[in-house]
Amino acid sequence: MILWESEKDARAVVVIVHGAQEHYGRYRWLGMEFNNVGYHVVTGDLPGHGAQSANRGHIESFHEYIEEVDLWIKEAQKYKLPVFLLGHSMGGLTVIRVMEEKKPEVQAVLLSSPCLEILAKPTKVLDALSRPLNKMAPTMQFPSTIDIENATRNKEIIDFVHNDSAVLTTVSVHWYREFVKHIEIAHKQINEFPDVPLLLMQAGDDKLVDKIRVKEWFNRVDLQEKVYKEWSGLYHEIFNEPERDKVFSYAFQFFRQHEA
Repeated sequence: MILWESEKDARAVVVIVHGAQEHYGRYRWLGMEFNNVGYHVVTGDLPGHGAQSANRGHIESFHEYIEEVDLWIKEAQKYKLPVFLLGHSMGGLTVIRVMEEKKPEVQAVLLSSPCLEILAKPTKVLDALSRPLNKMAPTMQFPSTIDIENATRNKEIIDFVHNDSAVLTTVSVHWYREFVKHIEIAHKQINEFPDVPLLLMQAGDDKLVDKIRVKEWFNRVDLQEKVYKEWSGLYHEIFNEPERDKVFSYAFQFFRQHEA
């Protein structure tokens, strides 16, 4: 768990949950932006992620993510300030599952291109093989299907990721099966999502996540307050795109409205 505390008089706390195969360090810019407007940040590496993980690219259960993020939320609540959740991609899926399972007391939720259906899937052959392999060799690892060039148009970010040893390049069979299983659970248990203000910001030119399925989930979730914002032309990692200042400003204004 990592704490990035604002040097200003803090008004709120944001819990940031990273996406598949990345790590909290990729959100340093976003964290500093929140610090600059008076928000503390709680984040960290999800199990199996980051340079220090004991089982890189593998989990026994997706519930490891749910339990980890629940701990981050509890840490954020210690500040006795409004708490916001922000999850990107698989982190967005994790936030959804945390809300469905744990129903934490938070003031608002922001989902960034949440992974509610994968576009960058393994081949049909590999997908089919993953089912028997999940029983026979669950820890067996295969190369990732995520290509950073399909995630962002920001060349600085692309170059950084190519030289970032903390980014996963392989994942286990069981990790993949747990991932796709909880995508389906997120859809099936949508009625368990508590009535909390929601902003869903979706990349308009997403090459990794199926935005049609994302919009379907958004349309079905029953909330008193929900906002869908699609960023036309932006790739999957909206907080890394060349337009990220505008994306951050939109996100901050949403959170600011819910500080009280």
